[in-house]
Parts: sequence; structure tokens; C-alpha cells
Amino acid sequence: MIDVHRLSILREVAKHGSFNRAAGALRFTPSAVSQQIAALERGLGIAVVERSTRGVTLTEPGRMLVEAAEAIAAELSDAQERIDRLSAERAQLTVAAFTSGGRVVLPKALATFVAEHPEVELTILEREPEDALPLVRAGRADLALGYHFDGLPPARPGDRSGLDWTPLARDPLRVVLPRGHRLAGRERVALGELSGERWVLGCLKTMDLLRGYAALAGFELRVSCSATDYFFAQSLVSAGVGVALVPEIALNEASDLVALALEAPSPSRFIGVATSRRRGGAARPYVDRLTELLLSGADGAGVPAAVEAVGV
Repeated sequence: MIDVHRLSILREVAKHGSFNRAAGALRFTPSAVSQQIAALERGLGIAVVERSTRGVTLTEPGRMLVEAAEAIAAELSDAQERIDRLSAERAQLTVAAFTSGGRVVLPKALATFVAEHPEVELTILEREPEDALPLVRAGRADLALGYHFDGLPPARPGDRSGLDWTPLARDPLRVVLPRGHRLAGRERVALGELSGERWVLGCLKTMDLLRGYAALAGFELRVSCSATDYFFAQSLVSAGVGVALVPEIALNEASDLVALALEAPSPSRFIGVATSRRRGGAARPYVDRLTELLLSGADGAGVPAAVEAVGV
């Protein structure tokens, strides 16, 4: 095997025409240059230079080796440039978040993160948890801000989901009524007191949840509209279409609406962060930092006061 280091020395010798000048360019001693060329010749079994008092000239094999050395140097230079371009590219972080969480919980954490890490190129995807968590599992998102309603979280230690779930906050659901409603002056209300109402659903996933709580309260749910947007649902409440069950962070500050707490038993949704269990990768430190910022936001002013932070 031809030693690439010795080839580079031969290249300098050919360029400068003498061991002395090549040694000066390489910051070697002339003796060291001569020894390296001699070792190259011993390995090949043939002379690569002709020595004389006027300097050195290349033999035919020597010229072939210098051509090879030039090609190798060009390839290495090109590889280095490509590596430099790769290292100069911005780190990337993809975050998936549900709408109201992206509106209320995420911005404060992102503002701090962006200030700390301007080198990171952020991509934010608006996705409900059932779509966001598979993106994290598949490696197409680095972190998902999601939620679940009463019951087990979407990922638990030891399960096969491939995800870790970090709880952030309990987000209680409120009953939203028109300000002129007969119960609007109350601070809280029992669900059974709304048995005669028609309901506007701001999320299709709350259908079974609300139906279950209605059954506990002794009435059958009557639905006027099944929407996919809490703000749209609240506009329908303003119009007198019905009443709605809305998470605290999705409440619309409308003057013609009131939001009441529910007497126990009352539903909540639980907000958390889903990340991949595959620790490592260039994005991992950024995932950990954004998760930390989301946790500190849930403990502080990152979510409304009524939304309770929960322990990890």
C-alpha cells in the first residue's frame, strides 16, 4: 500500500525541485524529507527521483505518483469543502403542536429558545396529538406538544410506543355560556344543571368524554354542532346555538361569554411533551432544552393561572 503522507512529500519535492526547499515548505529537516522519499522507494522497489548536485528530478514512476498525489489532494480538498458546508448548515428542529397549545403554551418557550439558539432552524407543524406523536415516532418531528383527556397518557415507561411523555400541565375544561344565560352569574356549576342544553363541540374527541360525564350526571347529550375548532365553537355559543365545553387555554376573551368551572366530577385534559426514546442525534440537546423551557413555562407564567402544572 502506498503511503499517502509520503506521496504528499514527493509532491512537494517535485514542486520545489530539491529536498532542501521542500523541507522548508513542509517545515521538516532535509534529512527527514530524504528519509521519507527513500522509504517510499523501498516500498515500491523502484526509484522515484534522480538525485544530483543540482537537485532532484522525477523518474517516470515518480511522475506517475505525483499525478496520483495531485488527484488525491484535489479529492481531499473537495471532501473538506463539502464537510465544511455540512458543518456550516444550520441545525434543525421540528416541533409539532396542537392549535391552542401552539397559541398559548409554546410561544414563551420558543421566544427564549430562539434567543439562546439562533443557529437552529425551527419548523413548527400544527398537528393534533393523534397525528403529531406518530411524526415523532417516525423521526419526522423532534418534539410534539400534545394532550390527552382523562385516563392514561399516550406514552408510558416500558410500553412499545417508542416515546417518552413529559407531563406539563392539567388544563381544566370549562362550560362556556352566553352572558345572558340563567347560570351565567355562578362561579361554578354542576353538569347536571345543563341537562336541557344543546351542546357545541369544539373538538370531536370530546364527544365521548362529554357523553360519559353527561351519563354520570343522569342525562343524554344533545349536540347542535361538532366542530374542530374551539374558537369557532365559542362563536356559535355567542350566537345562541348552544353551550360548549372548552379547555382553559382555548377560552376566547369575548365580552358576551362567560366560562364557569364544573363541580366534581369534572373533566380535564393533560398537556405534555412527547419525545423519542432514541436518545442521541444532533437535535437531542435542543429537544431537551425546549422541553425544559416548556416545563418552566408550565410552572410559571407560560399558561393561564387556572391551568395547573403537574409533576414529571
